[in-house]
Amino acid sequence: MTSSGHLLYIWTPTGYRLEERDGAAPAVGAAVDLGDGVRYAVQKVGPSPLPGDDRDCAFLSREP
Repeated sequence: MTSSGHLLYIWTPTGYRLEERDGAAPAVGAAVDLGDGVRYAVQKVGPSPLPGDDRDCAFLSREP
């Protein structure tokens, strides 16, 4: 599967969620605002966790 855009793998207190986004994945260390009142930081950028998906995935955690 070839797709444009990237994925965000987002940590939440109740588990993880995936979101699709347009454009390139944010860089490691970048702050990301998802509009939920919480700021997240990119911990790493790697391959998508979805089988056959060649998009990059930014793995986020909550900023303190």
